[in-house]
Amino acid sequence: MATIDEPRTRRPFRWHIAVFLAPAVLVYTAVMILPLFGTLELSLFRSANGTRTFVGLENFRTLFLDPRWSATFWNALWNNTWFFIIHMLVQNPIGIALAALLSSPRLRFSAFYRTAIFIPTILSFVIVGFAWKLILSPLWGVAPNILDLVGLKSLFAPWLGKEEYALTTLSLISVWQFVGIPMMLIYAALLSIPDEVIEAAECDGITGTAQFWKIQLPLILPSIGIISILTFVANFNAFDLIYSAQGALAGPNFSTDILGTFLYRTFFGFQLQIGDPYMGSAIASMMFFIILAGVCLYLFAVQTRLRRYQY
Repeated sequence: MATIDEPRTRRPFRWHIAVFLAPAVLVYTAVMILPLFGTLELSLFRSANGTRTFVGLENFRTLFLDPRWSATFWNALWNNTWFFIIHMLVQNPIGIALAALLSSPRLRFSAFYRTAIFIPTILSFVIVGFAWKLILSPLWGVAPNILDLVGLKSLFAPWLGKEEYALTTLSLISVWQFVGIPMMLIYAALLSIPDEVIEAAECDGITGTAQFWKIQLPLILPSIGIISILTFVANFNAFDLIYSAQGALAGPNFSTDILGTFLYRTFFGFQLQIGDPYMGSAIASMMFFIILAGVCLYLFAVQTRLRRYQY
């Protein structure tokens, strides 16, 4: 039997999707994409006799190999790495533990506790930086008096004024401010676990702490991975807290200097240092490449392994 091929009808183009996406795409392009490519382009130039000259990767070679720049860059990179390690080892585990405790149906006033823990997250960096600088001040701070009340005044030290303690102290202040974010994300992940899974575990006699370690924790590993990469991106973009507490010089003796403050001094200049937008763009480009490498490592190496735990 002969068959007649019916003409295929073309699906109409969904113009409404483009209309709704256009404003967001235009704004994102204007405030993110164009400045990013502008920064990458600027890092390939240098000012010579008042004129802009293309130098290729010379700015990056200077950043890595010139003793005047490399020592400061590697110091800032290591400080940034330590800043990130503190958050990963302290902030995220505490956030997971708080979420596990607050998700318990037997806990009273859990909504109040969640709100109290999350409130510091909405505070300004400037407020947090100056407030903790006043609290920890050895002259007029309340920290020495509080430790004295419990007989531990001998443990007090000017933590923000000592090179070996300053960066760790600021990292813990940042942990205090932002521990509410991983707590709320893990809390939401725990609540999204189907009740059937929990009931089946209880029927098998898995309850309490064992239920969290054997059932809930493996199921929220994808959420923990997302929190980890968000922590990585935020920490390597950090600037505000260090600047508000320690200033642009990130003292004492650059012990709290991170890539953000190094970029600020280089690009805009500070005190006797003249701003150099070309070297500043090279530093900003390196920050972008570091973050891009970390995100790609997570997406292509870590996330693919975590998908097996999705339910």
